[in-house]
Amino acid sequence: MELLTSPELQEFRDEARTWLHENVPGDDRPHDGPGLKNRDEIRAWDAAWQRRQYDGGWAGVDWPKEYGGRGLSLVEQVIWYEELVRAGAPTGFSVFQVALGHAGPTLIARATDEQKAFHLPRILKGESPWCQGFSEPSSGSDLASLRTTGVIDGEELVITGQKMWTTGAQYADYCELLVRTDPDVARHKGLTWVIMEMDRPGVDVRPIHLIPDEYETCEVFYDEVRVPLSNVVDQVNNGWSVAMSTLAIERGPAFLDMRLYNIYHVDELISIARDRGLLADAALADRLAQARADAAAVRSMAYWQISTSEMGVQPGAESTAIRTWHTQLEQRISRLAVDILGTEALLRNNWTRQWLGTFATTIVGGTKDIQKNIIGERVLGLPR
Repeated sequence: MELLTSPELQEFRDEARTWLHENVPGDDRPHDGPGLKNRDEIRAWDAAWQRRQYDGGWAGVDWPKEYGGRGLSLVEQVIWYEELVRAGAPTGFSVFQVALGHAGPTLIARATDEQKAFHLPRILKGESPWCQGFSEPSSGSDLASLRTTGVIDGEELVITGQKMWTTGAQYADYCELLVRTDPDVARHKGLTWVIMEMDRPGVDVRPIHLIPDEYETCEVFYDEVRVPLSNVVDQVNNGWSVAMSTLAIERGPAFLDMRLYNIYHVDELISIARDRGLLADAALADRLAQARADAAAVRSMAYWQISTSEMGVQPGAESTAIRTWHTQLEQRISRLAVDILGTEALLRNNWTRQWLGTFATTIVGGTKDIQKNIIGERVLGLPR
């Protein structure tokens, strides 16, 4: 905490706060409609906000300078997230969420210089959204059981199979795709992490209508899609190691802004409940107080994780515990909102959409039950 209050960092915070005050979009992001009628508008809106951050020098605060970032520390990145949340800036799902949250950081950690030089500046400038092709209909939490194949043919991979719950595939230019390239070895050892252009022949994207009346996720089919071997990140058959880097980032500090927003959401609900005279209900007041305390705990755990990363410690299974607790807290906060709103929740406002969306939060990226097994075995040392 001493680092976060140094004069240099306070100057950085003031600079970020001033810029956000002058630049946070004043209009609302378009909402998905039937038939994806607002798809182009959504991508354009997200791209404009991302480009505005890049032009202002606020995209990729801790990314290397040679690829368009500012080359600052993770502490400055945390401060930027804090100020984003404080300013009410757009956070949560964006068509650049995957690109910024883990595709880009994975490339920084594992890609070739050529791959970094091509992709990273485009991500930061808001020019190329990405999606993640990991989960499959029968391979969600058990990622190593995936069946989508990549057969080497000369200098190309020929990809055939299906991915499921691919968030943002309908907007994406690229996909971080995990495929099986060697079926004859242990299942963790025959996988490859590859960059795939989404406009290649044989790619079929089918958006899924979700209960919040959104189309954020898709199923994607691959029918002998040809991808050059130069698109492989790291090495053929070393994809499990690269994927673990991706998941460590995804379950670690990548989405800190969303974890910080928990406190602001609870504070907003406390204010609404106070204005409506609902805090006299002791049970509701207790739920709000517990949610506020839990949100502060999530923030503290996130800061602890950031501090260990600053010391060069790679994210471990502990990050799974933070993510698992955070997703369950999101569900409780949004349920509180619906209870406080009462019949107004039937209007499908932002709170209601958030509540409906959180039904999936403890499933995506590995179910909470699988994550608890990981915590028990790898953090607590319990027997399998």
